[in-house]
Amino acid sequence: MAQANAEGSWLARLERAGNRLPDPATLFFLALVAVMVLSQLAEWGGWRVTKTVVGEDGRTSEAVTARGLLDSDGLWWLLAHVVENFVRFPPLGLVLVAMLGIGLAERSGLLPALIERSMGGVPQALVTPVLLLVGILSSLTLDAGYVVLPPLAAALYASLGRSPLTGIAVAFAGVSAGFSANLVITGLDPLLAGLSTAGARILDADYQVAVTANWWFMIASALVLPLVGWLVTARWVEPRLGTRGLEQAGAVNAERAHRTDAEREGRALRAAGGALLAVLAGLALLVLWPGAPLHGTGERFARWVEAIVPILLVVFLVPGLVYGVVAGAITSDRDAARLMGRTMADMGPYIVLAFFAAQFIEAFRYSHLGEMLAIVGGDFLAGLALPPAALAGAFVLVVAVGNLFIGSASAKYAFFAPVFVPMFMQAGISPELTQAAYRVGDSVSNVITPLNPYMVIILSLMQRYVPRAGLGTLVATMLPYTFGFLSFWLILLTFWVLAGWPLGPAGPLTHPPA
Repeated sequence: MAQANAEGSWLARLERAGNRLPDPATLFFLALVAVMVLSQLAEWGGWRVTKTVVGEDGRTSEAVTARGLLDSDGLWWLLAHVVENFVRFPPLGLVLVAMLGIGLAERSGLLPALIERSMGGVPQALVTPVLLLVGILSSLTLDAGYVVLPPLAAALYASLGRSPLTGIAVAFAGVSAGFSANLVITGLDPLLAGLSTAGARILDADYQVAVTANWWFMIASALVLPLVGWLVTARWVEPRLGTRGLEQAGAVNAERAHRTDAEREGRALRAAGGALLAVLAGLALLVLWPGAPLHGTGERFARWVEAIVPILLVVFLVPGLVYGVVAGAITSDRDAARLMGRTMADMGPYIVLAFFAAQFIEAFRYSHLGEMLAIVGGDFLAGLALPPAALAGAFVLVVAVGNLFIGSASAKYAFFAPVFVPMFMQAGISPELTQAAYRVGDSVSNVITPLNPYMVIILSLMQRYVPRAGLGTLVATMLPYTFGFLSFWLILLTFWVLAGWPLGPAGPLTHPPA
């Protein structure tokens, strides 16, 4: 009955409708076609707007007109720049380089082992906040957090006489609803920074969003959200679930495979930890020693900020290699190359998506439609005289709702960034603040959108303990986390903006920076 009700619910209908949408790459191709048609109509219609330019002669007005992409010049530009658009797409190289190191650390077994070991010996009273924090930090591990943590959490809660469904919910909330927060830079940061840069360059051809732009705000978020999730779990989720699934836990947990060589894993972890300390010490010397390669200021930011992606590569690659060698997962250079190759193979769908997204964004820029919409929309927002915190909060809500229809974070922001980043720049909001607001909205509704590809994994795990659990069970369990995280994260973002604190190294709140 529960399953039947779930199948007929509005969430199930939303899921079916969302599954009928084309692939994100197809959506970007269709968006490119739409830009080509609309730009040509705008050129034929003589649409023009006026922007204010500040130069050596003071403030002057400059007309911006649409450029069509269906006439001879427009089509020639598009065909001549297809390869260049793709190769120079800002997120492409950043993401692929960072994922080489992160992927090897995950596939060698280092990151999954860290997740499992980190939960050992935690006092019962602190299990929930620690599990939430570990879930939030697991965004370092690609998909490992979704796969490793929920089953582990279910077994842990059952061993404490608590519903395994509560453990699953807590782990899922940390991994998914807190996905954007972290104490360190993750693979998400270069991806979003690249898309923000592409959007900002519609107005400012030289603008660069640093990979570290949201770091301080995300550190604060990673420390606050476990406390919020702890409150939500104790006040709403666990009282509602009670001991559901506990009677099934014994049989399910008996099926769990145990590690056969925990001693070897421990040696590998200690060796990887030593390698990480050595790498961090070396990086500290390179940053702090006068005249060292990472000391001082680069072209736009501090040198270590500009080199953060290669630094990420080394920080994950070296401990991952050491762990893999000691644990036996890597026995030769061919094994290491194979593990990195598998990571790049898994990035194939992203590369295809990036190709079509790059063509759409660059065509949007060439047509001037992005700049013109930004000027018109920015003037409208500036005329409303709303404070930046209010505009950022409204954008959070827009993204949270959009996440119900477009599950991919990269695909969604590739649509939003070319429109909202330059539009908010016109209203005085920095691309870095727009990006931070996007991260909040994109995270909080991850646990309730049927388009989350990991929803099936979580639901099937719930059904191991409660066979009649359906999509409605999952969504009803996770909704309190969405509302709780959304409320407190909005409060944190508003407070941050009102306080005037930078969002991170090279992370201003206003445009131009105050």
